[in-house]
Amino acid sequence: MLESLSPVAAGTLGSLAAGLMTAVGALPLLFLKTPSRQMESILLGFAAGVMLAASFFSLIIPGVGVLEDHGASRAMAAGVMAAAVLLGAAAIGVLNRFAPVDMLAIGPAGSRDLARRIWLFVFAITLHNFPEGAAVGFAFGGGDMGQGLSTALGIGIQNMPEGLAVAAAMGTLGYGRWTAFAAALASGLVEPVGGVVGSGLVALSPSLLPWGLGLSAGAMIYVVTAEIIPQTRAEARDERSMIGLMIGLVGMMFLDIALG
Repeated sequence: MLESLSPVAAGTLGSLAAGLMTAVGALPLLFLKTPSRQMESILLGFAAGVMLAASFFSLIIPGVGVLEDHGASRAMAAGVMAAAVLLGAAAIGVLNRFAPVDMLAIGPAGSRDLARRIWLFVFAITLHNFPEGAAVGFAFGGGDMGQGLSTALGIGIQNMPEGLAVAAAMGTLGYGRWTAFAAALASGLVEPVGGVVGSGLVALSPSLLPWGLGLSAGAMIYVVTAEIIPQTRAEARDERSMIGLMIGLVGMMFLDIALG
């Protein structure tokens, strides 16, 4: 089905699907028992592995191939991709500096500014979802559906615990379950906006494709190394989160190589 769509339409739908995973992550707050910290760590580890594999096998390596196909030497292609990866990581780093997603943990739970910190946390999660959606859009923008699907999968899995975190934070402020669920859903709907921008830019100027792929890879690598892995290592009492990471990494690597 996706093969029959234009890259912009595919990027929009792919980023929308990834964004809706925030709502899927918030579902336990409505109907099921909230997953334990250990289970969250395992899922986050799995998402980290998927994102790392997708960064290299679905974004960086294909980006080098695109540049070589357009006449760049291997060294030049590697240099361009290295610069794009660094720019992508720097962009998320700057964003994280001014709107860190872990600010909810600052200060005692009963402090007077708890409501302010929770709203800042929800805002930060929402803001981070835009470049993640753009990453999916860039991946679909070149017309490679496998490339786009692997990126959307990695970001979508990572969005699930974020959705649960947003819903739980809103519940802390006294909002009802459905309102908290709606807030998690709304935070994820920023992603298709980024998806339209990313895929649209590549459609307007195909020469931007390798830069977009590199930027997306850098953003994903930064999120994994600066946010997901430290969080899973801090919360896990054993190595299960790292087992989840390796399963996600090897599984995505196998799919990319076998089906790519």
